[in-house]
Amino acid sequence: MKITRVDSIPFSIPYRKPLKFASGEVHAAEHVLVRVHTDSGLVGTAEAPPRPFTYGETQQSIIAVIEKIFTPQILGLSPLERELIHEQLDRTVGNPAAKSAMDMALWDIIGQAAGIPVTELLGGYTDRMRVSHMVGFAPADQMVAEAEHIRSTYGVTTFKVKVGRKPFTDDVAACRALRTALGSDVELYIDGNRGWTASESARALRAMEDLDLTFAEELCPADDVLSRRWLVARTRIPFIADESATRPAEVTRELLSGSATAISIKTARTGFTASQRVLHQCEGFGVEVVLGNQIDGQIGTLCSAAFGAAHRLTAQRAGELSNFLDMSDDLLAEPLEIENGTLRIREGAGLGIEIAPEKLARYRQDL
Repeated sequence: MKITRVDSIPFSIPYRKPLKFASGEVHAAEHVLVRVHTDSGLVGTAEAPPRPFTYGETQQSIIAVIEKIFTPQILGLSPLERELIHEQLDRTVGNPAAKSAMDMALWDIIGQAAGIPVTELLGGYTDRMRVSHMVGFAPADQMVAEAEHIRSTYGVTTFKVKVGRKPFTDDVAACRALRTALGSDVELYIDGNRGWTASESARALRAMEDLDLTFAEELCPADDVLSRRWLVARTRIPFIADESATRPAEVTRELLSGSATAISIKTARTGFTASQRVLHQCEGFGVEVVLGNQIDGQIGTLCSAAFGAAHRLTAQRAGELSNFLDMSDDLLAEPLEIENGTLRIREGAGLGIEIAPEKLARYRQDL
């Protein structure tokens, strides 16, 4: 079985409302559908979500690097030759979403060829994940209303609260309003997307000590190494590295330097192969992980859930798997469903991704 073609198809699906956070604002899912074809007829599918304000990739840069650099390097190789394929891809610096989508599409092919789900290939721990929902920037009453709607409709009881605005006029007040409205049985953690300074972060965390926050994630800039180390040493709340730990070498740096005590794993930026390496690092260091989200659509969410359900450590905590609820539509023929606060992986071989042709025709941007 050999790789014969790679498609990179741009599409755009509007969000029902803008998603706002400290590092940017998103009005539409302008993503890239990646399909890897083989001479056996099997096709692997994944989704690449560009985040220019975080990793520098754009929709057009993802397409360009896949078409002009990556595809010529891997044509004729077997999907099973993953190490050789990654050796080729890693000759090009950066481009994490493009590389990750290709990696996950290859795992999809392997699962189909073996006749088993990718989750079983990766570890087979469970068939579902508990879901955490991200609450973006808005007035406090609107954030509360959103969280209450998600809890009552989908049974979700874990919420990631976006902070990074003015900490004492907006963020702390919003977190306090959420805790008051949702009660003590709901899990809350915060994500600053690098929006606060270290001193602002320390003061805000002190102001929220009574809110029983589970984690604090990437509150100050990722390259403020000494400031983050100073902050982590002074807080009792476990600190998640996200944008500062985008690959295995950075994970090692963050944990050994004392700049983080937990790690966010996002399959949209490390695929399945590198995500598994990061996971094993965290197991070795004895630190917790959170399955993060890169504002994925349903395809990316399905990939994240497949990885998270495969491993004991990722399945221990709720994964960030609900951002697709903010999209006005999606490409899957059978939409994902969150029930009783959980998301089940798809049965069948591979990832179980089936694209609705009429939806792809409606939203693709290259015709």
